[in-house]
Amino acid sequence: MLWRSCWKSRHKNGSGPAAACWIRHGLAALLWVCVTHLVCGGAAVGETKNVVQKDAEFDVTYNDTVTSENQTIYAFNHTVSRNKTEGVRVSVDVLSQGLESPILFVVRQKQAVLSFQVPLILRGLYQRKYPYDHVGRTLCQPPSRAASETQYFFVDVSTLSSQGTNYQLRVSRVESFTLLTDKKFSFTASPSQPQYFKYDFRDGVDTVIVKVNSDMTFPCSVMSVQDIQCPVYDLDNNVAFIGMYQTMTKKGAITVQRKDFPSNSFYVVVVVKTEDEACGGPLRFYPLRPDELFDAGNRSKLIDVVVTPAIDSKVYVMGMLFCLGIFFSIYLLTFLGACLEKKRMNKTREDYLIPADMSPAETASLLGKNGDGKTPVSPDEYGSFADNGSTLSSEAITDSATSIDNNYGYMERSLDSVGRSRQESLSSVEEDDYDTLDDINSDKNIVRTKKFLYVSDLSRKDKRVLSKKYQIYFWNIATIAVFYALPVIQLVITYQTVVNVTGNQDICYYNFLCAHPLGALSAFNNILSNVGYVMLGLLFLLIVLKRDIVHNRALVRNDLNALECGIPKHFGLFYAMGTALMMEGLLSACYHVCPNYTNFQFDTSFMYMIAGLCMLKLYQKRHPDINASAYTAYACLAGVIFFSVLGVVFGRGNTVFWIVFSVIHILATLLLSTQLYYMGRWRLDSGIMRRMLHVIYTDFIRQCSTPMYIDRMVLLVMGNIVNWSLAAYGLIERPNDFASYLLAIAICNLLLYFAFYIIMKLRSGERIQCLALVCILFTAVVWGFALFFFFQGLSTWQKTPAESREHNRDCILLSFFDDHDIWHFLSSIAMFGSFLVLLTMDDDVDHVQRDKIFVF
Repeated sequence: MLWRSCWKSRHKNGSGPAAACWIRHGLAALLWVCVTHLVCGGAAVGETKNVVQKDAEFDVTYNDTVTSENQTIYAFNHTVSRNKTEGVRVSVDVLSQGLESPILFVVRQKQAVLSFQVPLILRGLYQRKYPYDHVGRTLCQPPSRAASETQYFFVDVSTLSSQGTNYQLRVSRVESFTLLTDKKFSFTASPSQPQYFKYDFRDGVDTVIVKVNSDMTFPCSVMSVQDIQCPVYDLDNNVAFIGMYQTMTKKGAITVQRKDFPSNSFYVVVVVKTEDEACGGPLRFYPLRPDELFDAGNRSKLIDVVVTPAIDSKVYVMGMLFCLGIFFSIYLLTFLGACLEKKRMNKTREDYLIPADMSPAETASLLGKNGDGKTPVSPDEYGSFADNGSTLSSEAITDSATSIDNNYGYMERSLDSVGRSRQESLSSVEEDDYDTLDDINSDKNIVRTKKFLYVSDLSRKDKRVLSKKYQIYFWNIATIAVFYALPVIQLVITYQTVVNVTGNQDICYYNFLCAHPLGALSAFNNILSNVGYVMLGLLFLLIVLKRDIVHNRALVRNDLNALECGIPKHFGLFYAMGTALMMEGLLSACYHVCPNYTNFQFDTSFMYMIAGLCMLKLYQKRHPDINASAYTAYACLAGVIFFSVLGVVFGRGNTVFWIVFSVIHILATLLLSTQLYYMGRWRLDSGIMRRMLHVIYTDFIRQCSTPMYIDRMVLLVMGNIVNWSLAAYGLIERPNDFASYLLAIAICNLLLYFAFYIIMKLRSGERIQCLALVCILFTAVVWGFALFFFFQGLSTWQKTPAESREHNRDCILLSFFDDHDIWHFLSSIAMFGSFLVLLTMDDDVDHVQRDKIFVF
C-alpha cells in the first residue's frame, strides 16, 4: 500500500512530492529490517544459552551437567520464624576431572548473595594454590521481622567450559545451628567446608567463653566470633576481616561480652587453614612454578565447641577483696610484730638502764616521778647513762647483754674513744675528701690486702659520706623508674587498643581459659595479682624508714653501738630494693596487659635490678668502703638489659650471637673474680698479662703455695664453675627464651653468694637470730611453692600463639585466678621475705665491735 500511494502521487504531482514519499517510506523499511534482524539474532543467541529453572527440595542430591550453552537455576523455599534460626547448607561436588574452566555457583537470597567456584582455589604462603573439588558453605540467614514467613532463594549454576561438566548439588538444613549454653557440639570442618553456628545470649548472662577443642593438632585452624550480619567471612583468606579471631591447634577460647554485640547474639566461625605454618607446623617445600596447583590432601578436622557462662561481678569483687586481704593481713602482722618488738625493746631498755644495785627510790626517779614508769627519761638523763657505757642499740635488741657477752665478748669501750662529732653539716662532706687524705693513701693498700680482714678495716670512711653515696642508689632508681615506666605504659595501652580494634588475639599470649576482661583490659586478673609487689614494696620501704629513723636518733645522741658496733648501717640500697620491688609489680602488670616476646623485657628488667641490688647489698654489709657506686652499678645493669634486648631480637638460633655472649660472660666473670679477690687493689692496664704470668710462675710453678684468701678463693672458684657451666649450656642449647636464661644467671649467682655468706657467718662464730631464721625458713618454703606454680607454663611466647594455647588451663582459685596469678602472689611474698632476711640477718652483731667482725 505504501509503494502504491507513492506511485500514484508521482503521476499526479510530478517528481517532487513523490521523491519525498519514497525517501520517507524507504527509511521506515530500513528500520523494520534492522529490528527484524536484531530480534532474529537475539532468538538465535537465546537458543545457544538455554536457561532451565527447577523447583528443588531440601536433602535431595541433584546430579546434573553444565556447559557454556546451558544454565540451571534451582529454586528453594523454606519457612523462617523470628524466634528460631535455621541454618541452610549448600554442598557441591565436581565429578569431572581436568576442567578447562570452573563451575560458578551463585546463591541469591532475599538480602544476601553468596558466590563461589568449584574447584575452589585457596592460596597459601608464597602464592601456592590448592584446589578443592568438594565445597560446602552455610548460607547467611538475615533476621526475620515477621513472626513467620516463607523465604525463597535460588542457586544458579553456570560455566564457560564448552565441555560438559558433571556435578552434584545438595541443599540441607543444619541441625543444631544454634549453640546451647554448656552443651558440647561436634562437627567436621575443612578448608573448603568451613562451619559456623549461632549463639544467643540468655537472660542474666553478660559474658560467655567460647571454647573450641580438638584431639588433632593439625591441620591448623582459625576460630572467629563475628556479629550477626551478612556476609559471613568463613574462608581462610577473609576470616580475619571482621570480629575476633585466633589460630588454634588443640585448644582455643575467646571471651565474648554482650556489650560488643548489639543483637545479643553472634556467630562462631571455624575455618581450617590451607597450611600449618601459622600453627608451628612444617611447611613443605614445593618448586614454585607459575599457576601450578598443589594437592593439599585430607585436611578435615573433628572439632568440639561449647559455650559456657563467664564469671559475674560478684566473683570480680571476691577476687579483688581476696587479693587486697592477703597483703593487708601482712601489713597487720608486721604492725603486730613491730608492737611486740617495741615492747621487748622497752623491757630491755629497763634492764640496761637499771643496775641491780640501784635503790627503789632511784629506780622510781629514773622511770618516772610517781614511780609508775609512764614519765619518759629525758635525753639529758639518758645521755648521762649512755656516758657510763649503758646504751641501747639502734636496731631491735633481742638478747640480753649477758648472752652477748658470752658469745662475742661484749666490749667495754666508752664513747670517749669516739673522736667524731655528729653535728657537722652533711653538705660539706664529700667522699673524695677522704680518699685523698694521707692516712688513707698511705695504708689502704696494706689494710685491704691483710690476710684476715675485719669490718673496721673496710669501714674507715665517714658514715655521712657513705650515706650520701648510697642514697644515690635510691634517687637513681627512682629516676630510672619514671623514665622507663611512662613509655612502657603508653606502649601497652597501644597494644591493647590494637587488639581491641583489629580483633587479632594472636598478638597477646594470654591464658585464654582464665582471662577475665574488665573495661578495655583483656586479662584483668593477671594485672590485679601484681598488686602484691607494689604493696609489699611499700611496706618494706616503711620498715626501712623506721629503722633509718631509729638509727639516726641513735647517732644524734652518740650511741656507742650505733657508732662503733655492728655492721655499718647504710639504708640507701634498701630503699632502692623496695622501689625496685614496687616497679617490678607495675611493669609486670604492664607486661600482662598484652604479654608477648617483644615486651617481655618489661617483666624482667627490674628483676635483673633486684638481683643485682641484693648482691650489692650482701657485699656492702662487710665491705662498705669499697662497694660499687650507684653510677657503676646501674651502668652494668643497663648493659645486662641491653644484652637482654639483643638476645630477644637476634638470639633465637643465632650461633654468632651466642658465641659473642658466652665469651663476654666468661671474661666478665674473670674480671669480677679478680676485683673481688684483690679487694679492688689491682689495675687493668698493658702490664696485666706480665703480672699474671709472674704470679702463675711464682705461686704455681716455682713453688706450690696456697692462696692467701682461701675463703674468697673457694667462693670465686665455685662462682666461676657455675658461670662457665651456664655459658656452656647457653652456647650448646641456645634457648629461645634468652631473657629468662639471663635472669637464671643472675639468680644462680645471687643464691651462691647468699649461701656462701650464711656459711661463712656461721663458720666465723656468729649466729642467726630467731627473727632472721624464721624469715629464712618461711621465705624458702614460699619460694618453693612459688616456683612450682611458675613452672606450670600456662602460655609461652617461645612458640606460636596456637601452640601456646595448648598450655592454657582453667582458673584454680575462686574461679578468678590461675596458676600464674598464684605465682605473682607467692613470689611477691617471697621477695618481701628475702628482703627482710637481708635486713635482719646481721642483727646478732649489733653489739660487737667492728674490729671483731670478720670480712668474708
